[in-house]
Amino acid sequence: MRKTLSNGWLAAIIILVIIIADQWLKIWVKTHFYLYESYDIADWFKLTFVENPGMAFGWEIGSKLFLTLFRIVASIALIYYIFKIRSNREYSRGYFVCLSLITAGAIGNVIDCMFYGIIFDQSTPYTIATLFPDGGGYGTFLHGRVVDMFYFPLCSWNWPQWMPWIGGEHFVFFQPVFNVADAAISVGMALLIIFYSRYWAKSDKKDTKKQ
Repeated sequence: MRKTLSNGWLAAIIILVIIIADQWLKIWVKTHFYLYESYDIADWFKLTFVENPGMAFGWEIGSKLFLTLFRIVASIALIYYIFKIRSNREYSRGYFVCLSLITAGAIGNVIDCMFYGIIFDQSTPYTIATLFPDGGGYGTFLHGRVVDMFYFPLCSWNWPQWMPWIGGEHFVFFQPVFNVADAAISVGMALLIIFYSRYWAKSDKKDTKKQ
């Protein structure tokens, strides 16, 4: 009889593959691109090297140290949750896939925050960063910057002059630059909300009954 992969192993494989792909691409971009350098793959798809100290897609919320610690705690909590429910047959494999995507994305960006300030020197528009430089890194432990590279300017237009505040301005859709980890988090969260929100409702009912 053919054995099926357990949910625990499935989650471990997905997390590992995404982290490796995410880190490989980040390290390659960091050591081959000048800061803000862009390479056109298509009119609507570019590799553009940027770094950000904040949340996904370059958003900045709160202090750098707080964000890094929050990512670490969230990653540990997700790993613990997956481990805890790995043998529970009430949860579908798709649910584990979603959790694994989110966990892998969180860990991928945590690695940047924790170690990139130590293992890389400064990226600038005129110099390409070196991995493990002789003079040390550009930052300290927990203060590294997240590397982003995917840019999808799908379409653009100029707003009509008569529009208040934005009239005449040039608008590009979609502007945020992101990475593999960000994409994994976004896809995982979207699928979780669309297909598996029933598990949250089930959990709320259990908590209500206990009270």
